[in-house]
Amino acid sequence: MEEHEMTPNDYLGVLKRRKWSLFLPAALIFLISIIVALALPAAYKSVSTILIEEQEIPADFVMSTVTSYAEQRLQTINQRIMSSTRLLEIINRLNLYPDLRETATTEEIVDEMREDISLEYISADIVDRRTGRPATATIAFTLGYESTGSPATVQKVANVLASLFLEENLQVRERQALEATTFLEEELEKVKVDLAAVEKKIAEFKNQHINELPEMLSMNMQSLQTVEMTIDRVNEQLRSLEERKDSLDVELANLSPKLIMEDKTRLEQLKLDLTHMETKFSPLHPDVIKTKAEITELEKKVNACPTKENTPLPDNPAYITMTSQIGGLTSQIDSTRRQLKELETKAEDLRRRIKITPSVEEKYNTFLSERSNLQAKYDDLSRKLMEAKVSYGLEKEQKGERFTLIDPARLPEEPSKPNRPAIILIGLILGLGAGVGTAALKEFSDQSFYKAKTLSDAASFPVLAIIPQITTDEDLQQRAGKKKIIIIAVIGMIIISIVLFHFLVMDLSIFWAKLTRKIG
Repeated sequence: MEEHEMTPNDYLGVLKRRKWSLFLPAALIFLISIIVALALPAAYKSVSTILIEEQEIPADFVMSTVTSYAEQRLQTINQRIMSSTRLLEIINRLNLYPDLRETATTEEIVDEMREDISLEYISADIVDRRTGRPATATIAFTLGYESTGSPATVQKVANVLASLFLEENLQVRERQALEATTFLEEELEKVKVDLAAVEKKIAEFKNQHINELPEMLSMNMQSLQTVEMTIDRVNEQLRSLEERKDSLDVELANLSPKLIMEDKTRLEQLKLDLTHMETKFSPLHPDVIKTKAEITELEKKVNACPTKENTPLPDNPAYITMTSQIGGLTSQIDSTRRQLKELETKAEDLRRRIKITPSVEEKYNTFLSERSNLQAKYDDLSRKLMEAKVSYGLEKEQKGERFTLIDPARLPEEPSKPNRPAIILIGLILGLGAGVGTAALKEFSDQSFYKAKTLSDAASFPVLAIIPQITTDEDLQQRAGKKKIIIIAVIGMIIISIVLFHFLVMDLSIFWAKLTRKIG
C-alpha cells in the first residue's frame, strides 16, 4: 500500500480527532508545573566578597613565615569553620532551621547548613615573580549563604560567616608566625646546648693532647730537629771528653802518687841506664858523667825523705793535677751522659707526638667539624629566629597578607530560587510535548479509515456509499459532560492564574529584565 502525503486538512482532521489526547496531558503537566513552582519555598541568598591583599611591607625587607598559598589557607579555614561545633553554634545562636529540628538529627541539620554555604574563588592571570611565567592566582573569593529563611536571617548568617573567615585568617597567620618563632627558639636552645657540650669536649681533648695537636706538628718537628742536632753535638762532646779522659788515664798510669816513689823509680831507671852506658862508653863519657851526677842527687833526695814514704796521701804534684783533671772530666762525662739521656728522652717524646698527631688530628677535626656545623646551624637559626620575630610583629600588627571585606553581605531583595517562570515554561513545553506525543501515538496505532479514497486504495475496490455519523442521545450526554469538565478545568486554571498573577508577573518581569540585560 502506497503512503499518501498528508495535507493541512489531514492534520486538522487528526487535531479534531485527537484533541482530548492533545489537550488533557498538556493541561495536566502544565498545571502540575504551576503547582510545583508555587509549592517550592522561596530561597534567598546573600553573598560577601572578600579581597586577598598582599602585605604592605615589601617581601625583600620582611619575609613572612606564613608560606602557604591563599587557596590552601582558605581550605584550612573553611574546614575549621565548617566543623560541626562551629556550625551548630551558629544554628543555635541564630535559631536556624526551626522546621528541621523536630524531624531531623543534629548531624543532618549541620549537613544541610554545609550545603547551603558556598565558597567560590575569584582568580586572575598574573606573572609569577619567581619564574616570570604567566600563572593564575586567587585574588578574592565570595562567601555566600542560601536558605529558605527570612532575608534578614540569611544576611545575618552571611555576615557571621564572613566575620569568622576574617577572624580565623588573622588567628591562623598569627598562630603560624608564633609557632614558627617558638619552634626556632626551642631549636636554637637545643643547638646552643649541643654547641656547649662540643666546646667542652674540645677543651678536654686539647688538655689531654696539648702537645699532639695538629697546630703543634710543625713546632714538634722543629724541636725534634733541634734536639737531634743537640744530641749529635753532645755525642761529639762526650766522645771528646772520653778520649781526653782515656789519654789522661794512660798518662796517670805512668805516674806514681808519691813523689818519693817517683824518685826511686827514676833512680832505678837511671842505674839501669848507667849500667847500660858503662858497657858502651868509658867512664869519662859526658852521658855517663851526667847520669852518675843525677843518680847521686836522687840518692841524696831519697835519703833525705825517708818518713814520707808511708803517708796515705799522694804528694806528687803531677799526679795530683792529673787526677783532678780526670775527676773533672769524669764529672763532665756524667753530666753530658745525663744531658744526652734527657735529650734522647725528649726526642723520643717528640717522635711519639709526631707519630700520634695524625690520629689525634682525625679526632680533633671530627670535633672541629661538629662544632663548625653546629655553629653554622646556630648562626642560621639565629638569623631565622630574628626574621621570624619580625614576621610575627608583621602579622600581629596586621601588616602582612590579609583578607579585606570589600562587599559585605546585602539584604536579598528577591529569591535566588526557585525560578518559577523557568519551571512554568518547562512545564508548558513538556505538556505540549506530552500532548503531541500522546496524540501521535494514538493516531499511528489507530487502524481505522477516515477517508473513502484511503479505503478504496487499501481494499482495491471502489467505495459504493458513505454512511454519516449517527448522533444518539447518549452521545449528546457524553459531549455535554466533557464540555462541563472542560469548562470547570478552564475556570480552575483561570482562578489559579489569577491567584498566581501577582507572583508570576513579578517573577516574569524580573526574568525578562535579566534576559534583556544578558542579550543587551
